Amino acid sequence: MKKTLKVKLAPTKEQAKSLLETIETFNDACNWISRKSFEAGTPHQMKLHHLVYFEARERFPALTSQMIVRAIAKVSDSYRTEKKTLHFFKKQSAMEYDKRLLSFKSLSHASLATIHGRITVPLIFGHYAPLDRNKMLGQADLTTSGGKFFLNLVIDVPDGTPYDPEECLGVDMGIVNLSTDSDGESFSGEGVDHVREKIHTLKKALQEKGTKNAKRHLKKVSGKEARFKKDTNHCLSKKIVSKAKGTGRGIALEDLKGFNSRTMVGKSQKERFGKWAFDQLRRFITYKAVLEGVPVVVVDPRNTSRTCSVCGHCEKDNRKSQEHFSCLICKHTEHADINAARNIRFKAAINRPIAV
Repeated sequence: MKKTLKVKLAPTKEQAKSLLETIETFNDACNWISRKSFEAGTPHQMKLHHLVYFEARERFPALTSQMIVRAIAKVSDSYRTEKKTLHFFKKQSAMEYDKRLLSFKSLSHASLATIHGRITVPLIFGHYAPLDRNKMLGQADLTTSGGKFFLNLVIDVPDGTPYDPEECLGVDMGIVNLSTDSDGESFSGEGVDHVREKIHTLKKALQEKGTKNAKRHLKKVSGKEARFKKDTNHCLSKKIVSKAKGTGRGIALEDLKGFNSRTMVGKSQKERFGKWAFDQLRRFITYKAVLEGVPVVVVDPRNTSRTCSVCGHCEKDNRKSQEHFSCLICKHTEHADINAARNIRFKAAINRPIAV
């Protein structure tokens, strides 16, 4: 599996200035190439290369020939899915590096090409384990945010050895509890709810104010919210995968396409919880499961919250409220999310064989 590892750079002030100027010049070139590509109707990389390469070298002499090649590739890739509109690249959007522009003096320093020549910058891995040079694929994106610089390294990580489980751990994703498994364990809590509500209240106040400073603050808060969601989803997915592997089970997930449209909650709840990154959580669970060799199966979520996990009776009135489930036939009563997770587990058993 190819995995992206975000590594922080520790440049000096002069190096940081050089990196920033390189990124901005690179994206200026991308915008110029994009206009040429759109006007000529030539998104194909080789045709676009023949069309703009020499003129681009003259217009952007600070960029090396390989930087121009990467700019052409970036523009061509952007037009693969959408060719009807002109594409614009932000001044500080990611710059693509390949083996000719990026090398590693050691596993602690990177040598990067800039418009002022090559510079050697220390790498800060944080909590990551030291890199294995053999796993690095020699390509990366250079990004900047808040005056800091990062390399998004692409590394090759071997998949775990898959096994054939006897049963699955059903996982129900919801609004109040982000996830509940078929063992009855819920992955959420007052801390998560408190942060989500606090961010929602602050964003609403900033949107109503509408001043320049409020908009600047809103952008900062939105970034904080995205990081909070990502960190929470990483923690949840790690717990779920570890639990499944530790008990020799697979993982059964719902196909949550159209989640907001099918969630019958009030407007206030949708604003607070309806925008949670459930698709991101599912992707995190899936890729972590592959790395650990844990099989994953996706099931149809229809009626999982209305069906009794004991007798199988399905009726809308079985679910009394968000939390309470009580079967009208067999009188089985339990938390609605746990009941749904067990139904997901049963559906996964019917859908065998399970494949990674």
